[in-house]
Amino acid sequence: MTVQWKKRLIDPAKFEACSVFDVNNDGQLDIVSGEFWYEGPDFTKKHKICDILAIHEYHDDFSDYPLDVDGDGYLDLITGAWWGGTLKWRRNPGAAGGEWETIDIDEIGSIETIRFIDIDGCGVPEIFPNTPGAAQIFYKLVVDANGRGTGKFDKFVIGEQPSGHGLGFGDISGNGRIDVILSGGWLEQPENPFQTPWVFHPEFSLGLASVPIVTLDITGNGLTDLIVGQAHDYGLDWYEQHVDAAGNRSWLKHEIDPTCSQYHDLQLVDIDLDGELELITGKRYRAHNDGDPGAFDNVGIYYFKIKGGHFEKHVIDYGPPGEAAGCGIYFWLQDLNGNGLTDLVAPGKDGLYVFENLGNQE
Repeated sequence: MTVQWKKRLIDPAKFEACSVFDVNNDGQLDIVSGEFWYEGPDFTKKHKICDILAIHEYHDDFSDYPLDVDGDGYLDLITGAWWGGTLKWRRNPGAAGGEWETIDIDEIGSIETIRFIDIDGCGVPEIFPNTPGAAQIFYKLVVDANGRGTGKFDKFVIGEQPSGHGLGFGDISGNGRIDVILSGGWLEQPENPFQTPWVFHPEFSLGLASVPIVTLDITGNGLTDLIVGQAHDYGLDWYEQHVDAAGNRSWLKHEIDPTCSQYHDLQLVDIDLDGELELITGKRYRAHNDGDPGAFDNVGIYYFKIKGGHFEKHVIDYGPPGEAAGCGIYFWLQDLNGNGLTDLVAPGKDGLYVFENLGNQE
């Protein structure tokens, strides 16, 4: 049994990030990617968000994450990218319609991409940009007495060294708190996450690691392991955590797939409704344009059955560019049609695609 998919091109526009949410509060899920949003449920009606800087075949938009920043009941967007060097948000105009205003949050240097997690359990995710050349930062939305966003953010610098390429989240220490994983080690969350800096543990070297670095107890022994793609080279691996009797931690590397390059975005979801998480990932088409190892190989998107560390690869799409699709720097997983199956929205320099999950078939 394997999951089957129905592929559809939404737009040949070459933006590399996307998200899914109800943009206009009509009760229907919409797709957002780069300069446009596509009205659900069929995603054929296209609306302009705003102009986005294009430079060197990239667009200055490596995240399209929904968050109600100003507390008006409409979801806005958090974004930022390498070239602009600025974390930003775009204000949803709401019922008035029209283009979205872009507002700077902070100038922080080149942003590889951005990830979001509720680090303190407040119910609102914090913003974690991956800035390889700068220390690790997160931003917390300031809310009013009613819990509504105020349009302002507090900044917390939790690292003291450059973050490197790669970012993930998971409880490494086993104390119930979410730690931050970087390419050269991990930052241990203190009891008060706003107490800075966090203690850094330089326990591994993951290279130009994926964003995110995925965490999961793969072996079932109660220890958090890592799943890491090479974002600008060949390789997809998992790192098994070991702790000896003296409490010393070590990491054992296992290959998952050495045959594919540019595994930049990784996500976990139960794609086949068997009660177990699968790994969904794929090649980011022309990640460094044509400068990475494997740049001219076929593109593809895959899901892996994890099987306790014996990863089993299944193809969602595969073939030459133009026939098959990659999955950009920030793809999205969500049930688009309400049938209980998780679908995939894949942006990239090869266009914006939807892969409808048709479920398990012989």
